[in-house]
Amino acid sequence: MTSRSIHLALIQSQVFATPAENIQYLSEQIASATTNGANLILLQELHNTPYFCIEENPACFDLAETIPGPSTEVFSKLANEHGVVIVASLFEKRTGGLYHNTAVVFENDGSIAGKYRKMHIPDDPGFYEKYYFTPGDLGFTPIQTSVGKLGVLVCWDQWFPEAARLMALAGAEILLYPTAIGWDPQDTKKEQARQLDAWITIQRSHAIANGIAVASCNRIGSESVADMTSTFWGNSFICGPQGEFLARASSDNNEILSASIAPEKTEQVRRIWPYLRDRRIDAYGDLTRRYIDN
Repeated sequence: MTSRSIHLALIQSQVFATPAENIQYLSEQIASATTNGANLILLQELHNTPYFCIEENPACFDLAETIPGPSTEVFSKLANEHGVVIVASLFEKRTGGLYHNTAVVFENDGSIAGKYRKMHIPDDPGFYEKYYFTPGDLGFTPIQTSVGKLGVLVCWDQWFPEAARLMALAGAEILLYPTAIGWDPQDTKKEQARQLDAWITIQRSHAIANGIAVASCNRIGSESVADMTSTFWGNSFICGPQGEFLARASSDNNEILSASIAPEKTEQVRRIWPYLRDRRIDAYGDLTRRYIDN
């Protein structure tokens, strides 16, 4: 097998008040990460602005932009300048009244390698995303880049094994999750611990079940609108194809998290744990049903 390394960096941070401040900060962190050898950078979900989905406010649609647009121009230049692949996360305005939560992948020459529109859209107190985002229509299609075939998914997608499996079946070499997830301050410490453990466990399980590396980049800090506050729990991490931690961030610090990933490790692991070989695809038809009523 040919030896090849993905030098991945995740930028976990609090979010500033304006897009200009956030882009300036991310520009500095991208420069630092590439100086330290990163050839692939994953940013957190909706990194240009505070998490506006805490409330339902029609004025927030003004934050959306087209793709290509002003932000893609900025990140394109950064990718080209530093010779690095960047996975960014933007509020996409497709046309009037039609918006998506969209991850954009920039090749190391600055071109747009592809994009992914978030498929699973949550709607919970403090996470009113269905008000803003139309579910994605690009499917679970990995994006080919110079560092490999990237299975890009977004936040709520990370809880669904079907999404991870379909990306793996389509040849993804790594799963990447831009994320914005946090606690309700009214939750007890024990409940907060259970939620965080569940979040980490489900994603590590995707790595194990598919024999590929997984990375999740989450924001930190408390963000409030009116009487609603979300405290984002950080804990960004990178794990290998057996779910082993390669790097893990804190819950409350701005950090650049990095690790080297060898895609050929997937082949080695799948020879030992051949889940794809032993899948009973002839018996899984009911997975396309909402629920099996007895």
